Amino acid sequence: MWELRHRGGGGPGPGGEAAAPPREGEAAGGDHETESTSDKETDIDDRYGDLDSRTDSDIPEIPPSLDRTPEILKKALSGLSSRWKNWWIRGILTLTMISLFFLIIYMGSFMLMLLVLSIQVKCFHEIITIGYRVYHSYDLPWFRTLSWYFLLCVNYFFYGETVADYFATFVQREEQLQFLIRYHRFISFALYLAGFCMFVLSLVKKHYRLQFYMFAWTHVTLLITVTQSHLVIQNLFEGMIWFLVPISSVICNDIAAYIFGFFFGRTPLIKLSPKKTWEGFIGGFFSTVIFGFIAAYLLSKYQYFVCPVEYRSDVNSFVTECEPSELFQLQSYSLPPFLKAVLRRESVSMYPFQIHSIALSTFASLIGPFGGFFASGFKRAFKIKDFANTIPGHGGIMDRFDCQYLMATFVHVYITSFIRGPNPSKVLQQLLVLQPEQQLNIYKTLKTHLIEKGILQPTLKPECSGSRWSFIQVCAMFKLQTGPRKVLLTFPIEDE
Repeated sequence: MWELRHRGGGGPGPGGEAAAPPREGEAAGGDHETESTSDKETDIDDRYGDLDSRTDSDIPEIPPSLDRTPEILKKALSGLSSRWKNWWIRGILTLTMISLFFLIIYMGSFMLMLLVLSIQVKCFHEIITIGYRVYHSYDLPWFRTLSWYFLLCVNYFFYGETVADYFATFVQREEQLQFLIRYHRFISFALYLAGFCMFVLSLVKKHYRLQFYMFAWTHVTLLITVTQSHLVIQNLFEGMIWFLVPISSVICNDIAAYIFGFFFGRTPLIKLSPKKTWEGFIGGFFSTVIFGFIAAYLLSKYQYFVCPVEYRSDVNSFVTECEPSELFQLQSYSLPPFLKAVLRRESVSMYPFQIHSIALSTFASLIGPFGGFFASGFKRAFKIKDFANTIPGHGGIMDRFDCQYLMATFVHVYITSFIRGPNPSKVLQQLLVLQPEQQLNIYKTLKTHLIEKGILQPTLKPECSGSRWSFIQVCAMFKLQTGPRKVLLTFPIEDE
C-alpha cells in the first residue's frame, strides 16, 4: 500500500520521506498497461487515503460520561476530599452489588445464567458504543445494526449447543425444537452468512478500510464477550462451586488489591495503570489465596453448590442433587515434617477441592489482573477513563468484568484437563434422543461388553434337543435383615 500511495507521485511520503525508487522492471518504457493500472490505484488511494490515516493517528476524543452518583450520596459525602469520596462511593456500591449477587445465587442456577447473559450483552454494548462514538462522524452504513445482528447469531449458536447438550429430554418432547436442534449448526451458519453478505453489500468506496476495521472490532468483541460467557455457563453446569469460587476470587482480589494499594501503595506496578501498586498486587495475592481456600471449604459441604446442574424434565426445573464426588468428600492428608512440629499434629482433614482452589486463586490474583491491564491499554488508546458510567465509582460493567473473562477460560481449561471425566447424565440424554433401533443396538452391545468383562452374568439358555422350553417369571418377596426385598425369579418349564 505504501508503494501504491507514492508510486509515480515523486513527492515525499506522509512523514516527509522521499518516494521509494522504482523497482527492477518498473523503469520508464515499461509495460504501459501496468503503469495505467498503477496510476488508477494511486488516484484512488490519494483521494481517500487521508480518511484512513485519520483512523490511525487522529482518533477523536470521546466526551466524558455524565456522573451518575445518586444525589443522596453526593450530599452525604460533600465534605470529604475526592480521594475519600471515591473510597466511600466504591465501597457502598460494592457492598450493594455483592448483596444482589447473593440474592441471585439464592434464586438458583437459572437466574445465574440470565445474569451471565445480561452482563454479556451489556459488555458488548459498551465496547461497540466506544467504536460508534469514535467513528460516528464517518456515517458508516449498518455498523450498529450488523454488530447486534452478529451478536444474535453467535449467541444462537453457542446457546443452541448448550440446549442440545443439557436439555435433550426436554427437546425430545417438543417436535418444533427437534427440528431446530437437528439442523442447529446449519441454521447458525446460514444466519451468519446472511450477515456476512449484508456487510459486503454495505461497503462504501471511501470507507473500505474503516469498515473492515469495524468488522474486525465487532468480531473481536464477540470473541471476548460471547465466547467467554458461554464458558462461564459451561463451568456452572459442572457445579455451582466452579462458578462461585473463581468469580468470587477475582472480586476478592480486586477489593483486596484496592484496599492494600489505597493504604500502603507506594511502588507503581505498571505504566498502563498508574494507580496499581506492588503493595496492592502482593496484598491481593495472599488475601485471595486465603479467601479461596476458606470459601472452598465452606461451599464443599453443601450439595447445592457441588452437584452438577441438571435439567429434570419430570419436575421441569434445574436440580442440584447427587452423591458428591471424591473432590467434595473429606480426606485425611499427612503433614510435612516442618508443619507437624508447628501444628503438633500428624495429619489434617480437608476437601480435595481446596487444593484445586489454591490453583484457581493463584491464577485469579497473578494472571487475572492482566485482563484489567489489557482493558486499561484499550481505554488509553481511545482516550477514555471508563468503558461507561453504569456503576458510580466503578465505571461500566466491562470495567468490573475485564478480569473475569480470562478467569472463565482458565477454569474451563482446568476442568477439562484435570477434573472432568465422562458425564453419565449427558451420555444418557444423548441416548434418549436416538431412534429405538439405535438404542436397542447400543443396549445389546453394552450387554455383551459387560458380560465379557464379568460384570454381568449371562442369561441362561437351556438347550435340550427334541424338547420345547418355556419360561415363567415369579415376583417373590424375601424378608432380610436389611428389610424386605423384591426378587424376580425365572424358571424354565419343559412343554409336553
